[in-house]
This record gives sequence, C-alpha cells and structure tokens, in this order.
Amino acid sequence: MADLSQIVKAYDVRGVVPDQWDASLAELFGAAFAQVTGATAIVTGHDMRPSSPGLSRAFARGAASRGVDVTEIGLCSTDELYFASGQLDLPGAMFTASHNPAQYNGIKLCRAGAAPVGQDTGLADIRALVEQWSDTGAPEPVGTPGTISRRDVLADYAAHLRSLVDLGRIRPLKVVVDAGNGMGGHTVPSVLDGLPVDLVPMYFELDGTFPHHEANPLDPKNIVDLQAKVRETQADIGLAFDGDADRCFVVDERGEPVPPSAITALVAARELAKHPGGTIIHNLITSWSVPEVVAENGGRAVRTRVGHSFIKQEMASSGAIFGGEHSAHYYFRDFWNADTGMLAALHVLAALGGQPAPLSELVRQYDRYAASGEINSTVADQAGRAAAVRAAYEGLDGAELDELDGLTVTTADWWFNLRASNTEPLLRLNVEARDEATVARVRDEVLAIVRA
Repeated sequence: MADLSQIVKAYDVRGVVPDQWDASLAELFGAAFAQVTGATAIVTGHDMRPSSPGLSRAFARGAASRGVDVTEIGLCSTDELYFASGQLDLPGAMFTASHNPAQYNGIKLCRAGAAPVGQDTGLADIRALVEQWSDTGAPEPVGTPGTISRRDVLADYAAHLRSLVDLGRIRPLKVVVDAGNGMGGHTVPSVLDGLPVDLVPMYFELDGTFPHHEANPLDPKNIVDLQAKVRETQADIGLAFDGDADRCFVVDERGEPVPPSAITALVAARELAKHPGGTIIHNLITSWSVPEVVAENGGRAVRTRVGHSFIKQEMASSGAIFGGEHSAHYYFRDFWNADTGMLAALHVLAALGGQPAPLSELVRQYDRYAASGEINSTVADQAGRAAAVRAAYEGLDGAELDELDGLTVTTADWWFNLRASNTEPLLRLNVEARDEATVARVRDEVLAIVRA
C-alpha cells in the first residue's frame, strides 16, 4: 500500500506520480470522498499536468461507483473549480499540484459551496477509508452507479468575476501576464476579454512540464522574465499566476514586485468602500499596513493563523468580506469565501485604471514597512530551536509574545514570527520593521539562534 502519510497533507493530497500515487489510488479517493461527504453529486476539474486527466477520471469512476453523479468541468484553474462548487452547490475535487514541479500531482477538495476540507473537516476520514480499502480491497459498487457528464463553466466563471468589479470606466492599460504555462493561460483571455486592456501574454501555452520556469511566482527567479517584459514593453503592470492560477503576484511599471500585503490592503480598502464597517481577515504574517488600512477605512481587522482552511473558517464564522495572506491568496465573501487571485487582479486593475498615477505611486500608501520575506532554515529539532528563540526574547523589555501560530514577538518598532513547517524539517522566519537596518538586525539575531 502507498504510504498515505507522505501524500495526505494538512489540507490536500500531494505527491509524485506514479511513485507515490496513481490512478488506482485516485479511484479509492473518489469513492472515499463520496462516502465521507454523503453527496449525491460532485464536480471535478483538473490542470494541464500530463497526469491530471487520467487521475481526475479515475477519481470520477470511484465516486460514480458509490452512486454519485459526477460533473467534469475539465481543464480549469482551482478558483474556477471553486466557482463551480459554489454555483452548482456541489462538493468538488481539483486535480493539481499548484506550483510544485512537473512530476507532482495532487487533489484539492472542498465541500458544497467551496467550503474547505482539512484534517478536521473530512480529510482524516477520507485517508482512513483509503487506507482500509487499500488493505482489504475497494468496496463492491452500489447497485446503480452514478453518471459522469461534462460541462464547460469558463464563460460563466469569467462573467461572475467581472460582475464583482466595475471595470467599465478604467483608462486603457497595458498588462503583461506570465501564466508560467499554467492554467492562467486558459482563464486570463476569457476574464479580460472585452476590457480596455492591451494584453501582452507570456507562456500561455498549457504545458505541465513547465518548459520556461517553475509556475511558482513566490520564488523571485520565476518572475525575472515578467519583470524584463514589463520594462521592455513599458507596460502599466505585470501579473504572474502560479500553476493552478489561484494565486496572483503583481509587479509595478518599473518591474518591481508589489508585496502581497500591499495588495491585501488595497483590496481591503476597496471592499470596505462597498461594505462599510466590514470585517477583514489577515494572517499573522501580513504587514502591519493591513490592519492599519482596515482601521483607517472603518473596518474591523481579524488576525488568524496561516493557511487557507483557517482563513476560510474565520471568513465564514465572522461574516468577513475579504481576507488576504502573505502568500498571495485572496479570499472574497462574494466568491463563497474561497481564494481567487484573478478577482484580486481585477481589483488592482480597477484601482490602477481609475486614477492617473502609476502603480508604484498608487501602492505606496499600502506598503509602509520593511520586511525580510520568508526565510527557511533546515533544523533537526524544530521544537528545541523554537524554544531557544522564545527563551532569548521572553524577558525583552517592551516585547509581547504570542503563540497563535508558532512564536510571534512584537515590539513598538519590529515584529517577527517563527513557525515550524508541517511537512518538512524547517523553521520559517518572517521579520518586519520600520526600516531595513532593523529588519537586518532582528533577522540575523533570530537566525543565529535558530541555526546555532
């Protein structure tokens, strides 16, 4: 039997194909998903990786064997699958490994209305069933199997996103988009169709082998081409999507990256203009700028742990209108509390095109502090090194310590967060301060302890 502990992560399934999992295992996951959700119908989609169509169809067969009707939407972005789950009010399964290398694939699962599935909301039960059936054999098919049908929702998805942002009066914009050979090449043309946008496409050919660069814009080396093209074409803005196009990264007219926290603050201000007094969710690694902008615009900021499952749960329980993470995941109440980088991109285009200044000037009001970015350290003893850092700072005058997610130390002039990875022997450090020199000092102090 496959070692499911290696492929069932905190919020999804992810591993190397076929070394760690294959179509036979995907079929068991489909049957288990059907049984755990108790659904009579589900929706599935997949990205452009060579293994995705086969895995997706095997999952559909497994669900159909339990009497569940399956609607396949085929090639799609992850947020397009969330749209289908919300619009059709069905549980969903998206076959993608997001930004991971070509040999990987995975499943992102959701309940009806794009509600999250995590360890405590069904994933552990699905894993237990798959492990059981891997040992004893799959259960006998039910007497009347479900049907498998196809449906194209791309046009409806694009129309829904455009209905949420007023782009009718923006000035013409030149927009470079790097799809990284991922699903942005499928969705961007439909979403931007008919808008006053001069689109400069990069790597729109769907190719799950990623011939140009990894579809992971969080790594600076993967946006170098985009930065160069923005400067070369004198574009107003550059957008980069990850492999399944649920995250969007932004560069300004100079080709300089715009921090996701600044995008979170910008979109929060726009959403609060539509919904005065609303609640905005941000994880504890986003910039101080985010709660400041939320307060300045009359909203209420709520700080959460890192991770889409926590954000979505808090969105639902608090009735929040918007949420953002440092990793460029953006969540909208108008999108079933799910994350969609495409909708965030439309907000940025509307904000930029609705005034005359370049993007670098527009975002200056939302980008107020210096930051280190996320720094990973490989350690043998995560708990021990984290405890050493805590011991070093718990007596610091004027410092506040909390353990909402890892260790956060906050002073009047700086803060840092140190978190353990759930899947790798890593400690992740983020530092923010009022100036670059303080960021460097605090960063080096903490890393000296972590890596001692």
